[in-house]
Amino acid sequence: QVQLVESGGGLVQAGGSLRLSCAASGSIFSITAMGWYRHAPGKQRELVATITNTGITNYATSVYGRFTVSRDVAKNTVRLQMTSLKPEDTAVYYCNVRTFIAPYDYWGQGTQVTVSS
Repeated sequence: QVQLVESGGGLVQAGGSLRLSCAASGSIFSITAMGWYRHAPGKQRELVATITNTGITNYATSVYGRFTVSRDVAKNTVRLQMTSLKPEDTAVYYCNVRTFIAPYDYWGQGTQVTVSS
């Protein structure tokens, strides 16, 4: 089992910045990738950014160039630095961890990010 604890998020004006963090504990040896998804009202949950154990990153087109995902392997933490935030970035952001053993997917409790115009 992997446990995830998220922090960060909040309310920010358009153009501002926020940083999200997610700390993993438990069966961390099984982690193959970490990242972030978001769920906005009336929309499906979507990928924001992920990073593999080898440092390969993947970003949603809508956040490319504005968000940066990073991983602190020693602290088993993944971070999402968000800059130039837009109102359309408003959503609940969820930390996600992929593992090579079942159940293969773990989710954090979610943290609200609200960007005011």
